[in-house]
Amino acid sequence: MTTTIVKWGNSRGVRLPKPFLETLDLNENDTVEILAENDAIIIRKSVKHPHKTLKQRVEEFYGKDFETVLIEHPQVPEEIDWGPPVGDEIW
Repeated sequence: MTTTIVKWGNSRGVRLPKPFLETLDLNENDTVEILAENDAIIIRKSVKHPHKTLKQRVEEFYGKDFETVLIEHPQVPEEIDWGPPVGDEIW
């Protein structure tokens, strides 16, 4: 099958025929990987990774369990004195 590269904003695009999309079970807004190998462009369905929670991301970043990170890195909010009110602020 032959198709044409067309301008799409500042990029270029290629339309993918419906039979190709159906074969790979690709739908609008699905994520794909694009690779360049030798003289070929390879488009393949991305492996879906589940979203990580903040707790999981913190544990992965520090390489420790979440509770240990909280103990080692306490976040105590400090109060900042901005001085007395000036003007017509309502307190």
